[in-house]
Parts: sequence; structure tokens; C-alpha cells
Amino acid sequence: MSLPPPPPAAGGPVTQADGLGSGAPEARAPGAPSPAQPLLRREAKAEEEEGEETGVQGARGTGTAEQRRRGCGEAAEAAGEGQAEAGGAAGAASAAGCAGGGRGGWRRLLGWPRRRPPQCCPCAAPLPRSAAHCCHGGTKMAALAYNLGKREINHYFSVRSAKALALLAVLLLAACHLASRRYRGNDSCEYLLSSGRFLGEKVWQPHSCMMHKYKISEAKNCLVDKHIAFIGDSRIRQLFYSFVKIINPQFKEEGNKHENIPFEDKIASVKVDFLWHPEVNGSMKQCIKVWTEDSVAKPHVIVAGAATWSIKIHNGSNEALSQYKMNITSIAPLLEKLAKTSDVYWVLQDPVYEDLLSENRKMITNEKIDAYNEAAVSILNSSTRNSKSNIKVFSVSKLIAQETIMESLDGLHLPESSRETSAMILMNVYCNKILKPVDGSCCQPQPPLTLIQKLAACFFTLSIIGYLIFYIIHRNAHRKNKPCTDLESGEEKKNIVNPPVSPLEILLQSFCKLGLIMAYFYMCDRANLFMKENKFYTHSTFFIPIIYILVLGVFYNENTKETKVLNREQTDEWKGWMQLVILIYHISGASTFLPVYMHIRVLVAAYLFQTGYGHFSYFWIKGDFGIHRVCQVLFRLNFLVVVLCIVMDRPYQFYYFVPLVTVWFMVIYVTLALWPQIIQKKANGNCLWHFGLLLKLAFLLLCICFLAYSQGAFEKIFSLWPLSKCFELKGNVYEWWFRWRLDRYVVFHGMLFAFIYLALQKRQILSEGKGEPLFSSKISNFLLFISVVSFLTYSIWASSCKNKAECNELHPSVSVVQILAFILIRNIPGYARSVYSSFFAWFGKISLELFICQYHIWLAADTRGILVLIPGNPMLNIIVSTFIFVCVAHEISQITNDLAQIIIPKDNSSLLKRLACIAAFFCGLLILSSIQDKSRH
Repeated sequence: MSLPPPPPAAGGPVTQADGLGSGAPEARAPGAPSPAQPLLRREAKAEEEEGEETGVQGARGTGTAEQRRRGCGEAAEAAGEGQAEAGGAAGAASAAGCAGGGRGGWRRLLGWPRRRPPQCCPCAAPLPRSAAHCCHGGTKMAALAYNLGKREINHYFSVRSAKALALLAVLLLAACHLASRRYRGNDSCEYLLSSGRFLGEKVWQPHSCMMHKYKISEAKNCLVDKHIAFIGDSRIRQLFYSFVKIINPQFKEEGNKHENIPFEDKIASVKVDFLWHPEVNGSMKQCIKVWTEDSVAKPHVIVAGAATWSIKIHNGSNEALSQYKMNITSIAPLLEKLAKTSDVYWVLQDPVYEDLLSENRKMITNEKIDAYNEAAVSILNSSTRNSKSNIKVFSVSKLIAQETIMESLDGLHLPESSRETSAMILMNVYCNKILKPVDGSCCQPQPPLTLIQKLAACFFTLSIIGYLIFYIIHRNAHRKNKPCTDLESGEEKKNIVNPPVSPLEILLQSFCKLGLIMAYFYMCDRANLFMKENKFYTHSTFFIPIIYILVLGVFYNENTKETKVLNREQTDEWKGWMQLVILIYHISGASTFLPVYMHIRVLVAAYLFQTGYGHFSYFWIKGDFGIHRVCQVLFRLNFLVVVLCIVMDRPYQFYYFVPLVTVWFMVIYVTLALWPQIIQKKANGNCLWHFGLLLKLAFLLLCICFLAYSQGAFEKIFSLWPLSKCFELKGNVYEWWFRWRLDRYVVFHGMLFAFIYLALQKRQILSEGKGEPLFSSKISNFLLFISVVSFLTYSIWASSCKNKAECNELHPSVSVVQILAFILIRNIPGYARSVYSSFFAWFGKISLELFICQYHIWLAADTRGILVLIPGNPMLNIIVSTFIFVCVAHEISQITNDLAQIIIPKDNSSLLKRLACIAAFFCGLLILSSIQDKSRH
């Protein structure tokens, strides 16, 4: 990413050279070049080398000729684009500038210098007029240093070099994690049972994996027809109670504490028993020995442990420790035999808080407990001679107790929260491999590849091989075409000019890069290579990053090319800062804080508002209802999601925002394309057409209200095949109905706002000149006051929300208040319309890719957790993972644009053939998906 130029001086006018094209060429006799022309040519060449390799930069006149050509094409395609492209009119103007070639382009072709402000220092970069009066002033020297520094930085650190650095980081991190897995083992159960830390109060984070919090229904489903046995002393009894309360929270801790306690849920066929054996002695051995007999039903899970009674009864003597070693040595073979058919866990003794121990327990010291634990671990791990023991040592409770034993009531028994954590760990150890929860990566094996995933892997592999072959052939041909020396004259001759890049090469290169990127996606969120952690929300983890990006956004500001309401730069800026806030919201787990949740709902609604505004503006102004436009938008919106559905084995509705935007685009298209087609050109001839369009919008609003309050009708429509394959999630379309209903009116509001704004603009009611307020002073001040009050009123209401369901019910009707308030505050003052944040706008151009990619390569476990590339250093991990994530999103955006130009041609006959191929592809995909579903069931 290149640095933006320095902020212009306050009140400094935008020169003509700042626009898309320069002014008309100055009159000059042919063959009479200016004395400054060689210097200007050198500067132009330096700027050309400095240009970023993006289509956007190419459209602005920098970069190579190929980049400028691609940039103009992208600008033309982006003109008036809807979702994530809301500045339709501004985009159309930019595209028109490219189509004309740009006056600056003709200047370069004819050898004319570009018009620049007069400068007394020939080496200085162009400066704002307010700073150009003093040749050697501090302002000018600072700006010159800034430009020279910027050029130096961009020369060594461009987008391409950033992506190369990201690729190198991925390879190094993958190699390190692979080596670590081989050295330390690949069993995440061992990490769950032996290591971890507290993220906050009552939130335990195992090392390298995520722990699922089981609900009652999930626990019963996992433990159906299962028998779990707890054997030991009072500490094991506490663990038994906490485990049972996961299944039945109403279970009470009552009865004689020094006897067996049974529990049974007959409906779920779950049986959990506590067997009172406070010492490791012959009584415990006999109990375990009975289960080793073939005729006796064995428990599916056995949890055992004891030591404190032995210390207490024998007053901490060394003879008691020796006897404990002998007894556990005799029990170990029996436990090992049971571990072949059952899950056996030996719970190590937790530390005590010696200051709170009663007099009859003072002999139970942490030193004695450590000696007993060392003896148990040594004997149990050596119970098999030639292989690893199958008995799992439950040592994580020691770590939990070290943090919480101070809260103990008697110094011996853990507080309830600690026992609940240990019980939940036990539930994860046993149930994760059965239920496979998304956010329970501990003890969960890597999912097997599906048939579709295998076919996708083969396709990407063939694409990579094909591109490498193509590249080698092209390189050999290039070597043959190198300049050769004429032996007679001693001069070099060029054989053949390098041919232009063919569509096949672009296609193979795009799929090659996409295949490598998808491999990274799979490694991050499906393979057990990189680590994952649970989220934990604090106010600082959300608001401090918000302040950081706000400062950066304000620092990098530029003048806009035009000062219309919601111009292209402004909408890119809007999308950019909203996307960054949403990303911080997701990674910090701020959805648990209701005021933040409600404000994020407004940001999502604002995206949909731009969808309505942008697409309506395009169709209303251009009147282009052709199939090419529809296919271009649908391809750009859905390409990445379709690929991820195949590679990551997720349904289309899982990436809910893309289906939402896609359906709303089709609704807007059908509403405006159906007879009678009413566009601005037709409406200008007869005002009655405006009423006809309003009737169309009113009918659309009526349909929205009907579907919003008729869930049955909505579900019937989207449960029809093949729509059900796109919109079902977990076997029903309720999630889709909830998402659609949550922002049901905001797209309509965006369309209505676009209609009103364009009508006012056509009648020249608005003052959109540079530095001018949108309305007269009195009206502007009044509307600004109303907007600020409305904005703050909504924020106060959202902050006082007590119930998420009630607030969600009101949100569709009131979210537009804050959206409109923001638009008016941002656009009524002329100076506010004249500037934008280039930092936010850069992210706004890839906002869709950022939103989708975060699911798997920034977050983890389908957004439920956080990807950990660098363990032990959360800050460095966030920096590295974010850098890679942004580079990947930017590259995917470029790949999508390249493929859109090839797969969606402008020629209708070719386009129809491509659409037939795409339809055949999706039919095959549906058939394979049906086969997969049957094999799973």
C-alpha cells in the first residue's frame, strides 16, 4: 500500500492537475520542446515506475500502460456498481474520463509536459497553492521531504512486495507449526488436559485449541446410553456434582457425603455414579478389578483420583507415601486394561491454600501433594513398557486451582466456578469427537475431505501445473526473442515484440494464485496446523483499536475529485471505516455487549442502504438492464463465496451477507426492469413517470411487509428446490428469514433516498460546489442540528437497550434514522464533502473480500474463535495475521476482477455460452452435493 499524499493546506484550491485529466495542451510549435521537458519526462517516468499495480491506480493515470488499460476497464465496470460500489454517478464520471483516454494521456503521447503550478525549485513536487508562495519556506521543505520519503518507501515497499512478504511469512509459520506438531505431538487432547490459562474471570483457554460450552441438550445427546463413573474422595465428589449439573442443573448436592451417590436420567438414558473411595487401597482396587471381568458391563468413562485422605490419616508420613506408590502400582495395570475399551482419567491433586486449612488438615501441604502427584504420574506413565500409556492424566485442574484456590472456603475444596471449568473440560474431552462442535476444536480430529473438496483440490493442482508449464514455455520463447547482435554492423536487433498477455494465461495465473490462497484457507480453519483460541470481550479490546484506526483515518486525508453527495471516494471511505469497525467487533467478541451490538447492526444496515442507493442510481441514470450488467454484479458478489463453499464445505447461507446482498440486487433489478421500465431520461419528458416509479416502490414495500409478517409464506418460497440448497442452514431456512427480516426496510430506504436526491439534483435545488453548503445557511444549520440530535438520540436508545430480541424488533424501522443523520452530517458542510480519508477508502474498495475472508483466515472456527499464528504473544499475533489477511483479501479482489473480464464477456452470444457452462457446473455441483448428503446420513 502506498502512502497517500500530504494533506493540502487549509483552504487551498484543487488545481486542474489534481483531476482525472489535465487541461487542454498549450499552444507550442511542433519540434520546439520546452527547456524543462527532459526534466518533466524524467519525473513522469519516475511516477510511472512508482505506480501501484492496481487497476484503481491505473485509472488515475499512473503505473504502466497495461495497468492504465486495466484500471480504465475496472473503472468503467465499477461505474454505478451497487453493493460496495454505492457512488454510482461518481464512478460513471471516472469511467467516462478513462474512456476518453484522458487529456494527460494525449500530452504524454505528443511529448507535451503536463501543466503544473509554477515552481521556483525544479526538483520540487507540486504543492498546494498556499504553500507555493515561498520557495524555501518550512512548509514547502516539509512537503518536499514527505514526497521524497513517500517515493522512496513506495519504491521498496509496494503492494506486490507486501504480498511477497505475506507469502514468506505464511511459509515460515507453516513450517514452524508443522515442526512443532511433530516434536510436541498432534494430540490437542493432551493440551486440553494439561495446559491453559484464564482469559478473564471464569473463562478458561486451553493451549492451542478452543473449548466448547456444552448446553443441556448437547450434553444429553452426547451421553445417551452412556455410563460414567467417578471414583475417589471429596474433591472427586465435587467434580461429579459439577459434571451432573451440566446434564441436569436442578440436581442438588445432598445426602451422606461419605457414601456412593447415583444419578440417572432415564429419558436420555444417561447414568453417572460417584463411588466413595477416599484412599488408593485394596477397596478401590477391588472396585476397579470387577470392571475388568468380561461378564460385567464397563463404564464408558472412568474418572479416578485420591491422595489427601492418605496424607491426613497418616499425618503426612513417608511410609504413607511409600504405601501409596505400592497401591497405585498394583492398580495401574487394571486401569490400563480398562483404558483399551473405556476412557480412563486420573485426576491429580489440586494445591491447597494452607492459611485457610483447619487444624486437623494442617498436615496437607502443597509439598506433600506435589510428591504424591509425581509418584502417580511416574507410575501411570510407565504402566506399559513398550508403548504410551492409555491412561489420561487430568493435570489441568492443578493449573485452575492455582488461580482460584484463594477463593476456597476451607482451603481444600475448590470454588464452584473452578469445578465447573474442570467438568466442562471433561465434557469436551469426551464429546467433541462425537458431536464435533464448530467452536470445540480440542480433541476433534481433522474432518475427512469430501468428494467435492477432492475434485476442487485436483482442479487447483492442475491449474498450478498448467500455469507453470505455460510460464516455462513463455519464458523460453522470451529468451529466444531477446535482442541479438548483428555480426556485420555490431548493432543489436530485436526479433519480435513481446505479445500481449493472453486470456488463457490470465485465467491459469488467476486459478493458480487462487489455489494457493485456498490452501491457506484450508490450513487455517480445517486442518489442525495452526492454533485457535476462544474470544474474550473487554471494553479495552474493542474501543482502543477503534481509536487507533480513527487517528489513522483522520491523518490520511485527501481532496475529493468531486463534491457531490455520496461521491465515489466518500462511499469508499464509508465502507472502509465501517468494515474495520465490524472486523474489530468480531475479533473482540463484542456481540456480548448489547450497545455495541446495536450500533454494529446499523453499520450492516448502512451497507444494505448503499446497495439500494447504488444500484437504483445506476439503473435510473443509465437504464442498462442488460444481462451483462446483471452477470457482472452477480459474479463479483458471489465468486469468492462459491469457491469457499466448495473448499471449506460450508453452505451458501453460512456467508449470510452475500446471499442477502444478492437477493436484494435481484429485487431492485426486477422492480425497475419490469414493465413499464421507468428511467430518468424517460421521466424527464413527463413528470407522471415519477408517480409511476413511486407506485412501483410502494408495491415493493407492500411485498416486503407481507413477507416480513408471514413467516410461513417466506419459508415456503425459499424451501423450494433448488432455492433450499442455497438458503437452508441446519436443515431449515429460519436463519435466512431472521437475517432478511432484520434489515428488511433499509434497501427500500436507500432506493427512495436515491430517487429523492437525484430528483433534487436534476432540479438544481442542491448546491454541490466546492466548499458550498448543500442548502442555504439557515436550512443547512437546521438540518445539521436535527441530524446531530437524531444521531445521538439513536445512540442513547441503543445504549439503553436491555433485551436483544426487543431491540431487534425495532431495529428495521429506526436504523434509517442514524444512517440519514450520518449522511447529512457528512455532506451538508461543503468542506466535509471536499475531503475524504484515503486510508479508509483503500479498505472500502476491498470491503466485501475483507468481510468474507475474515471467517477463516483472521478469525477461526467459522468466526467463533481467533486464529493463532504466533502463540504466546497476542499483540504480535494480531499484527501478523492481520497483515496476511489484508494482503489475501486484496489479491482475491484483483483475481475476481480479472476473472470477471474473462468469464463475463460483453458479447451476448459468447456470454450465453458461458452462462450455459456455468449452469451445467452448478447442476453438477447440486448432484454431487446430494450424493454427499446421502452418504453422511
